[in-house]
Amino acid sequence: MNLLCVQGLRKSFGGNLAVDDISFDLAAGELLALIGPNGAGKSTTFNMLNGQLRPDIGQITLAGKSLLGLHPREVWQMGVSRTFQVAETFYSLTVVENVQMAMLSDDNHLFSMWQRATHYRRTDALALLEQVGLVEQAERPCSELAYGDVKRLELAIAMANHPRLLLMDEPTAGMAPSERNKLMALTRELVTQSGMAVLFTEHSMDVVFGFADRIIVLARGQLIAQGLPKDIRDHPRVKEVYFGSGKTFEQKK
Repeated sequence: MNLLCVQGLRKSFGGNLAVDDISFDLAAGELLALIGPNGAGKSTTFNMLNGQLRPDIGQITLAGKSLLGLHPREVWQMGVSRTFQVAETFYSLTVVENVQMAMLSDDNHLFSMWQRATHYRRTDALALLEQVGLVEQAERPCSELAYGDVKRLELAIAMANHPRLLLMDEPTAGMAPSERNKLMALTRELVTQSGMAVLFTEHSMDVVFGFADRIIVLARGQLIAQGLPKDIRDHPRVKEVYFGSGKTFEQKK
């Protein structure tokens, strides 16, 4: 049974049709890559899924419940987490406090920026850091982390609400090939452990074809192809949109 069902999404800004009648499904335990050239509509689609934008037309359901009209916080509380191309963390707090702050939000507790979350669900926060390989850096200020570790911390923060669906916007942007493969291998491991679904956008084709179970491709706001990686790799319309002609995805890394 599909966890996420997207039907007929459409969104325009003025006279610009950014997303045009997009439909797709995503099952629990599946990694689905959403790819396309710049301006294809990927970010707009993401922003509609997590409540930052409301579609002009269309339906979005999670386990049979509509997400339309919900604010991002309400979508989060229904079990949808998101990571961003530019990691969003509290650089002035320690690594473990960043996770604790996410847990405060998940538990719907009010907090003051003047009062640290030092003791709140500390054991649970450390367990999440153990999962992403950061428990030994739990007491370090986030500002001291290497970039790859910041991205792993962001993943731990996203896991704080035990998501059923994780949206990852350019998760490996700015990372070296070895770092991005480690991050996506970790994501695959978390998917296997938890059974959550992952929808991710990505420009690095080695990541897309190395880790996605299926791929959907957008161009100028329209869904032009979807299928297994082996089918998308040689899809003539996809190759035309990305390269014009003559090149292959192996040459785009």
